[in-house]
Amino acid sequence: MSTKQFDVVVIGAGPGGYIAAIRAAQLGFSVACVDEWSNAKGGAALGGTCTNVGCIPSKALLQSSEHFEHAGHSFAEHGIDVAGLKLNLGQMLKRKDTVVKQNNDGILYLFKKNKIAFFHGRAAFAAAAAGTYDISVTGEANETLTAKHVVIATGSNARELPGAPFDEKLILSNTGALTIDAVPAKLGVIGAGVIGLEMGSVWRRLGSDVTVLEGLPVFLGAVDEKIAKEASKLFIKQGLKINLGCKIGAITPGKKDVTVEFVDAKGEAQKAVFDKLIISIGRTPNTNGLGADKVGLQLDERGFIAVDGDCKTNLPNVWAVGDVVRGPMLAHKAEEEGVAVAERIAGQHGHTNFNTIPWVIYTSPEIAWVGKTEQTLKAEGIAYKAGTFPFMANGRARALGDTSGMVKFLADATTDEILGVHIVGPMASELISEAVVAMEFKASAEDIARICHAHPSLSEATKEAALAVDKRTLNF
Repeated sequence: MSTKQFDVVVIGAGPGGYIAAIRAAQLGFSVACVDEWSNAKGGAALGGTCTNVGCIPSKALLQSSEHFEHAGHSFAEHGIDVAGLKLNLGQMLKRKDTVVKQNNDGILYLFKKNKIAFFHGRAAFAAAAAGTYDISVTGEANETLTAKHVVIATGSNARELPGAPFDEKLILSNTGALTIDAVPAKLGVIGAGVIGLEMGSVWRRLGSDVTVLEGLPVFLGAVDEKIAKEASKLFIKQGLKINLGCKIGAITPGKKDVTVEFVDAKGEAQKAVFDKLIISIGRTPNTNGLGADKVGLQLDERGFIAVDGDCKTNLPNVWAVGDVVRGPMLAHKAEEEGVAVAERIAGQHGHTNFNTIPWVIYTSPEIAWVGKTEQTLKAEGIAYKAGTFPFMANGRARALGDTSGMVKFLADATTDEILGVHIVGPMASELISEAVVAMEFKASAEDIARICHAHPSLSEATKEAALAVDKRTLNF
């Protein structure tokens, strides 16, 4: 077993880890990154959950399934007649796998470009002494890496329901939901969060009868109430069956189906049989096999690695970022923390603003938001003004054939500073960036209202919603 020395060792090559490694290398450090993800052939599959079984493959399937739905339902309106439309699910999944591999290979290329040493295997703390840490790597070749600084970016795992372990055949996590090899006639989804709604949307478009069971009494409680209500209405119209206030009981897998017993919002006992069941009830921090106890690495009461505002752990020169620490489990949040930590290691002032992290749900229509919701502002007693503008009054949305949803602005009642922007509608994931930039620069709603937006564009709806704060929309 050889020992190799580095300035920085990063554990995990997901969005937080690989970005931290690249930024540290840019700043002149010798860097190693360890990751255990493997592809079907046993080779390295860099990118973590996001690239392999999360953000990237789900977006690939969402795009493919949306094309299929458009071809079957809306092309005729455009004067495009499609005869003999059929689904080639094998090709759809193959394309998704190709997109994933391109991302995997892209990160490996970036490591080579930035002279980052990559080790394929599982990393664990072995010892701490004299201001350095020994990291053991168990893989094809067992190694010991020594580093002054360690960045932990080990991500998260799908949370199981007690008594219903994932077999990825009948009871599926996000991993199994992305590899179903035949469209299930009846699909159950427990959890109406981001993953549940996105995966439910994919398989509904491809022909599944999808039932969503959600424990909370409200739909998308973290989303602005007006936006959530609009989204719920649109999803139900599309054919998603959404049941709120459900208390899940026994889940019994059979040979070819799975039975779910639950109590509905009215308190009545119900039983449903599904061909497949996706469980998406959140994620748990991944510290499995990390050897935290060997070096005295502190975890918090929920199992996350305990960090301060700068992502420092209780151990000197040990940092942690992404899903394994507090804060939203978002790939871009992990990236921002990864950059900030690398810069702090270099003595710079790395910064992550949690108040301006955008959130997106990639359904159709998309849902995106940044900042505070109206219900939060009310609860905090902050005086505000609100303005909304519907996409049905936007020329580009009409030309696209997708006029569902709206843009909503929330601004301080006195200063007019933008406090939150919430969108449900076409390309919301792209439109939200303007709001993030504006809020970073402490812009007012009037600032956005007075900026010239291209016509015709969806972004005009953003301008009009800003105008609506002062009740002076021009096109509605």
